[in-house]
Amino acid sequence: MTSEQLFYDKKTGFDRLTDEDKQGIQTYAEGYKKFLDESKTERDAVLEIARMAESKGFRAWTRDDTLRPGDKIYRINRHKGIMLAVIGEKSLAEGVRLTAAHLDAPRVDIRTVPLYEDNGMAFFKTHYYGGIKKYQWTAIPLELRGVVCVCENGEVKRVQVRVGDKPTDPKFVITDLLPHLATEQMTRKATEVIKGEGLNILIGSVPSETVDEKCSEKIKLAIMEHLNREYGMTEADFLSAELCCVPAFDACDIGFDRSMIGGYGHDDRVCAYPALMAVLDQKIPDDTVITILTDKEETGSDGNTGLNSDYLRYFVADLAMQEGLEPRHVLSRSACLSADVNAAFDPTFASAYEANNASFLNNGVVVTKYTGSGGKGGTSDASAEFMGRIRSLLDKKKVLWQVGELGKVDGGGGGTVAKYIANMNVDVVDVGVPVLSMHAPFEVVSKIDVYMAYRAFYEFFKD
Repeated sequence: MTSEQLFYDKKTGFDRLTDEDKQGIQTYAEGYKKFLDESKTERDAVLEIARMAESKGFRAWTRDDTLRPGDKIYRINRHKGIMLAVIGEKSLAEGVRLTAAHLDAPRVDIRTVPLYEDNGMAFFKTHYYGGIKKYQWTAIPLELRGVVCVCENGEVKRVQVRVGDKPTDPKFVITDLLPHLATEQMTRKATEVIKGEGLNILIGSVPSETVDEKCSEKIKLAIMEHLNREYGMTEADFLSAELCCVPAFDACDIGFDRSMIGGYGHDDRVCAYPALMAVLDQKIPDDTVITILTDKEETGSDGNTGLNSDYLRYFVADLAMQEGLEPRHVLSRSACLSADVNAAFDPTFASAYEANNASFLNNGVVVTKYTGSGGKGGTSDASAEFMGRIRSLLDKKKVLWQVGELGKVDGGGGGTVAKYIANMNVDVVDVGVPVLSMHAPFEVVSKIDVYMAYRAFYEFFKD
């Protein structure tokens, strides 16, 4: 055998693209960019996904609704997660094919009692969500998105809030200290250059004209008057609100060659979108296929909208009931691609990676056998048999793929939802897109890799 046959091939995707791939990549990227801009929170994403699913013939499903092969269904979990399925020809006793991605992304959440006035300006206090470098979130334009449950006269009304995504909308900002006065600030550790209590969002500066001698906070009053007019809110309604600030810039092409996409929320919507499209494009598969798009991964997958809860298990149980099957028997014969990102090798920070085991832009979708940290803590570690099965599938279907790990041993680490799927006795491995500047307000991915993620999930469902 030759060295080409014996060595692991690390050629870039440009060396291996078919004409069909070249035609599909740019078109696919345009659809993804639109989805990314629309889906800057998990709530927004679920609404957009349900709309897209219904346009493809999917319907909201309850367990009393009898299912037949080819039926396309979805179920929403508390406005923050969604499961979509296409019923296959085979019995569920043969297992199901799963893909699982998360819709949440690092952001800045508005606190429960957020509004205050200080020296002629009004601010929101915040609590950041997920792992961020806090200094990256200052001095950039922000949007305000979320919901408020307005309580009045014993009634609760849910009001949508979305300010900053239109060209004529105002934006918001977290201020930073000018370099001329930042001598002390610049001596701090990177984690303390901007402290958590310093992530205050500037929201106004004009005092109210209302005559109220008891009120000394005229700017705060003006903000509340505006919120009352627009949304019917009083300050107490912040107690029953979920509001956050996200970057106020759209996804865009990166590079003279337009080969990459920059935007907010690639982690993990760059995997959620291909997993979604893979299920939407199915007709009547052999095995029943399910895509679950979940919440709370960035904070540990806990709570009733995270994948550490039982709502996926309940969904499979409801499907199993249609055939009088035990859910555990269905899950034990199932397989899953956990659709999550990996860290793309960045030559500017090469010392953080081990190049032989890193993933690279333009080399295709990355298969991550294990994540975790320090001694493989907090990971499922896919079996050799399942890795072989996925390798064989991707090669057979001519999907560009690579392997990768999350940086050097003892260099840090992170996790995905794979372990929660594995805990249900399901074979699972992480398959996703390599990302530059992960968890920053503006991340970068390769168009080739995004398209190959779709191809991987689609062929996994179809095979």
